[in-house]
Amino acid sequence: MNKFFKVAMNEALEGLNEGGIPIGSVLVHKDKIISQGHNRRIQKGSVILHAEMDALENASRQHEHVFHECTLYTTLSPCSMCSGAILLYKIPRVVIGENKNFKGEEELLISRGVDVKVLQNPECIEMMSKFIKNNKKLWDEDIGQISL
Repeated sequence: MNKFFKVAMNEALEGLNEGGIPIGSVLVHKDKIISQGHNRRIQKGSVILHAEMDALENASRQHEHVFHECTLYTTLSPCSMCSGAILLYKIPRVVIGENKNFKGEEELLISRGVDVKVLQNPECIEMMSKFIKNNKKLWDEDIGQISL
């Protein structure tokens, strides 16, 4: 497992241990982590703090060329909001842990020139499927679906 992806996995586990949704993300520039984060929607009572948004927020303001040279590692396929931020900041590469439990806007990212790699990591798949099974209403809220 790639060292940066391991950090994203640890972020996801930290979120789960905090009572949140287990998704982690890491922003890497020139082989160095410049920020990391995890889904903190529950912990912060936020509507937007998905893991990718948390990692971008934690990166603080950067010269635009920095984002243009980054790779974003995330344990789950990015939703439309997070994909929009990836496109806005022109992040050229995204490494995704898995998209079996949720397939976000990968096609949009690819169509806009982003290099997308999906790992289908078994640990990610299992962690998310267990979480979704045990927290359906919370999961539906996170992805903007109506829970029945």
